[in-house]
Amino acid sequence: MSAFDRFKYYASSPESPVSHAFAVTPDDSADLTHVTRALYVGGGGDLRVVMADGATVTFAALAPGWHPVRVRRVLATGTSATLITGCH
Repeated sequence: MSAFDRFKYYASSPESPVSHAFAVTPDDSADLTHVTRALYVGGGGDLRVVMADGATVTFAALAPGWHPVRVRRVLATGTSATLITGCH
């Protein structure tokens, strides 16, 4: 029997919890399968990303944990953070 989802028919908003997650492999040339609503970083370090709007930015010395960032690519060059999970 599948789990009952009380919120299945509610509209999602920016404040809603994430409902999908996927492993992120940093790559300098390929976008993620989905633009994220947040990233979970298991091992801290620098995180170089292409944001949803196309800007490239490095989050220096990022601590492990949840980060509410909308990114379309996590770059291999310049990223030392590990165990990255994309959520949307």
